[in-house]
Amino acid sequence: MPRTPPSSNATSAAPDAQPSPVHNSDMRLAGDVQQRLLAVAHRRMLARGESLFHKGSSPDALFGVVSGSLRVSVVAPGGREAVIAMLEPGHWFGEVSLLVGRERVYDTCAADTTEMAVVAAADFHRLVAEHPDVHMAFTRLVCLRLRQALAWIDDVILMPLQVRLAHRLLTLDARAQSPGEGGGTLLGVSQEDLSFMLGVSRQSVNRQLKLWEEDGTLRVRYRSIELLDRGQLERHAATPR
Repeated sequence: MPRTPPSSNATSAAPDAQPSPVHNSDMRLAGDVQQRLLAVAHRRMLARGESLFHKGSSPDALFGVVSGSLRVSVVAPGGREAVIAMLEPGHWFGEVSLLVGRERVYDTCAADTTEMAVVAAADFHRLVAEHPDVHMAFTRLVCLRLRQALAWIDDVILMPLQVRLAHRLLTLDARAQSPGEGGGTLLGVSQEDLSFMLGVSRQSVNRQLKLWEEDGTLRVRYRSIELLDRGQLERHAATPR
């Protein structure tokens, strides 16, 4: 599985910044736990746009992203899609449905060519039962997901778009590993994806990103954002006084 993101992406936050309390780098499993999973996993390749599973499907496996990225979303009755997350290399998911024995509650598809590690449900349950470190790793992961969800709810209710957008980009940067052409970090997310994630119009996202382009925080590219100054973005993420 992929490496932990380089330390250059872990710049200390400005004193008054309030980034999301859970970074995506926190969501990675310990190396020994990951190796146990990989030892029983098989690999699966997905083409861009290919579905991994749909909402309502049976929980038959745990998944890890080896390379590429996955788009996690839900679709409202009216057809509007809301992107919940973009999962990058090193992320494992699907454990909640396996632990509670209930159907999947979201859709996933490959955002680009993606290699998956697939652990069958029986193997996952055996590892959790036989290895306390695996059990604790997934208990911690579920708790972190809950904390992250609560933080996002607070953002939606309390924070203006500038702060919410900055938080989301900081979260994406915590797991980004691709260097940009301008020397920054390339975040593989489009303006449309960001608008779905935040529940606002693409035009609103575009206006804010253009302002941050002008002050040198980032550069808007085709279907991606290049982060040039993380410290500046952390200042944008500070709650307005």
